[in-house]
Amino acid sequence: MNPTLAALQWYLDAGVDEVIAEIPWNRRLPSAEAPGTGPVSSTETVPKGGTAPNPPLLARQPSAMTQDSEAASGSATAPTMPGPAPRGGTGLAELEDELAGIDNLESLRERLESYEDCALKATAMNTVFGTGPADADLMVIGEAPGEEEDRKGEPFVGPSGRLLDRMLSAIGLDRGQVYITNTLYWRPPGNRTPTAQEIQACAPFLRRQLALVAPKVLMMVGGAAAKTLLQRSEGIMRLRGRWHTLEVPGLDRPVHAIATYHPAYLLRSPGQKREAWQDLQAVRDRLREQ
Repeated sequence: MNPTLAALQWYLDAGVDEVIAEIPWNRRLPSAEAPGTGPVSSTETVPKGGTAPNPPLLARQPSAMTQDSEAASGSATAPTMPGPAPRGGTGLAELEDELAGIDNLESLRERLESYEDCALKATAMNTVFGTGPADADLMVIGEAPGEEEDRKGEPFVGPSGRLLDRMLSAIGLDRGQVYITNTLYWRPPGNRTPTAQEIQACAPFLRRQLALVAPKVLMMVGGAAAKTLLQRSEGIMRLRGRWHTLEVPGLDRPVHAIATYHPAYLLRSPGQKREAWQDLQAVRDRLREQ
């Protein structure tokens, strides 16, 4: 094979399928600057021997999120860490106030389509807002759209989406009964890990989306979604299978939330399906109790 074609194939196999600048640049540097743009500040700091802190998502000022076991023991809630404001445009606080006046999902989608303060929008094909009934009892939140989701503009439509459909069917639900979305509304280039700034830029819309759907149960699929929503640093194997109580701004009651494995992970690690089935049974039982 031609050396150039071989190099391109290597990049494709590694997941690099988009070019967003003529000159490569290191996004991890504390003060990296992209060619032709202004400086980009560092978005996260990883403590030595630790993991990156999670930005606040559901709580605006002091965290309103508590874990059932923590509430019972009287321990403190998860710490709230300040997040950066979006690049230019409306600040997060002003955006929160604006979105609080939106009373339906269609209007929220329209506002998101005009939103320009998340850099991911510039490289994505479509905005992936969410699908399902506006009054669903169960809401599923993943991490970010993948290639097929970006192409079709719908969440969970690839192989992992088909497995999610089977998972829901196993507890007596079909896709049309569940509201499904992600913590991000645009695909990160090459399916890379989203930055804290990108998550924070989408957070006000996710907060309002969750308040408008007002599900009885929230199922977070994958470690990224669970850590973002719960503001925890543990991995999915530590977070899954445990109930949490989320106090959502704009919602007058708490939401029962549980984390489980992402369907994409289960496709790679079918041995974990037994634990995922336990989580699904817990979701089914909690829905029956409501």
